[in-house]
Amino acid sequence: MSSRPPFTTKTAWEALGVESGEETEEEIPSSQPESSNESAVKLSKSALKKQKALARAEKRQQEKAARAAARAAQKAAGVAGAAQPAVLPPASAQGVPSQKPVGAHTVETSAIEEVEEELPELIPAVPTPANGTAHSSVTANGSAPQAAPAKHSSSDSPLLPPPAYNVPDVPAAVEAAPTPSAKGSTLAPRNDIETPPEKAVAPEQSEQVKKRQSFITRTLWTFIMIGGFVFLLLMGHAYMVVLVMLCQTLVYREVTSLFSLRRQDTGGTENGRKRDPWSKTLNWYFFAVTNYFLYGESIIYYFKHVVFSNAQLTPFATNHRFVSFMLYLIGFVGFVLSLKRGYLKQQFGLFCWVHMTLLLIVVSSHFIVNNILEGLIWFWVPASLVICNDVFAYVWGITVGRTPLIALSPKKTVEGFVGAFFSTIVFGLLWGTYFMRFDYMICPMNDLGVTAFSGDLHCNPNPIFVWREWEMPSPLRAFIGPVLGDYFATIPYAPYQFHLLVLACFASLVAPFGGFFASGFKRAFDIKDFGHSIPGHGGMTDRMDCQFLMGVFTYVYYSSLIRDNHVTVGSVLQTIVSGLTVNEQLELISDLKRYLESQGVTVKL
Repeated sequence: MSSRPPFTTKTAWEALGVESGEETEEEIPSSQPESSNESAVKLSKSALKKQKALARAEKRQQEKAARAAARAAQKAAGVAGAAQPAVLPPASAQGVPSQKPVGAHTVETSAIEEVEEELPELIPAVPTPANGTAHSSVTANGSAPQAAPAKHSSSDSPLLPPPAYNVPDVPAAVEAAPTPSAKGSTLAPRNDIETPPEKAVAPEQSEQVKKRQSFITRTLWTFIMIGGFVFLLLMGHAYMVVLVMLCQTLVYREVTSLFSLRRQDTGGTENGRKRDPWSKTLNWYFFAVTNYFLYGESIIYYFKHVVFSNAQLTPFATNHRFVSFMLYLIGFVGFVLSLKRGYLKQQFGLFCWVHMTLLLIVVSSHFIVNNILEGLIWFWVPASLVICNDVFAYVWGITVGRTPLIALSPKKTVEGFVGAFFSTIVFGLLWGTYFMRFDYMICPMNDLGVTAFSGDLHCNPNPIFVWREWEMPSPLRAFIGPVLGDYFATIPYAPYQFHLLVLACFASLVAPFGGFFASGFKRAFDIKDFGHSIPGHGGMTDRMDCQFLMGVFTYVYYSSLIRDNHVTVGSVLQTIVSGLTVNEQLELISDLKRYLESQGVTVKL
């Protein structure tokens, strides 16, 4: 026989005739009186069938509830480390009042619907049996949970009391807490096994490891860049020009990529983030036209003897500026034709953005190329001063730096800035004085095929590279003579050393503001680096921000105060080709031949 639920009497349970879940067709009279003075009431066959159908329906519902509770218990056990659900006391211990049977004439067929509506509310997050409801338990050996006996919920049946569904609230802490097993050992996971203390890394240690790795990567790639820079320097002027053009191309790409076109009427959604089909093409078109104009000017100026002596290149030299302007007008017309509604404000913003980038980057790189053509020392030494200042500012900053220098770059310190200033001055004097000894470094470029290994580059050096003697004044010599002797009566020097002091001061005091400008630029766009082309250093713009400013200053300083302006064959030839007609040129040749023959020089034409 199946076990009898605690809320039914023995007589009412036997009246159902249910044994091991099976039914019987016998009519079992009910002997439970409505009161102590009432006699037993016999059920009709139809009423008994209704009770049996009700019992079967409720049994099925309880079996479903038991299976759902078992699944919930397994999930809770998996989350809490195979924890067992807490078992609540039986209904009698919870103070649930007993129910009295009522008359048989109140049996209703809607009891099944009431049971179906109330059963979902009886399934808690962690299955706990209460008042005879279905429950599940996980045994110590991990066996599957078993369903509780079925109960009957005929609210008005004379044999069965109405079901009691008042399940006490289970606190969240009780639900989540693991229960001990039969042996008294907890199954909760141990923190020292899942996360061993020896493997746990503190945030401070993790930050130190990241800083160490960043320092190693940054240092390694610094030496790689310096090594590649020196190799190209030894290969000749042409390789350095190509290097500058490559750097300016990467910088231009990184800066212009920050500007994107979006439709205003879509609110910046993904569908509205459509690029103008002409924007990228026009960006690079203006870049190419600007380079054609600037580098064409440099070629014409520094290679007059080649350009104006070649009949094929002469039209290019004489009409270069007109051709450049016409190419720019083609780009301007193309920009106007590409204007579209929805993009107008951003397209004009892009137009201004591109021209400002061309001014700050392409024009600056053009001046750097002119420095190379004037002599490698005017490119190599200023670039070295900027690198030296950056390195010493980093070293002094991480060692003794405490006071922030500028809000745009929080890592810059006053101590690093001042220490780098004095270090750069000493380094610049020694570095520049050493390289001024080589003709390969100080001679202007006249031949693109010259390298440091060819050894055939000679020129008349600029007067600032010629050593001179400074005689000590007599009062000073009388004061120092008894101490140091007459050895220091004259001190050798070169005027270039005074120019080195000026370049070193600019590299230490003004050029870093190019980096501060780039830092503010990145903060405006909320980015850390302009790109990732150089590991540990960010993008090319992050490395060239100070170099552009230094290169422009060097060119202006050299062309204004240092350049030795004199008449050259190229300049005379440029005047002859561009200012004289063919007949006048022939007359000039005849006069020049007559002059040379009068000087005893034989001329063969």
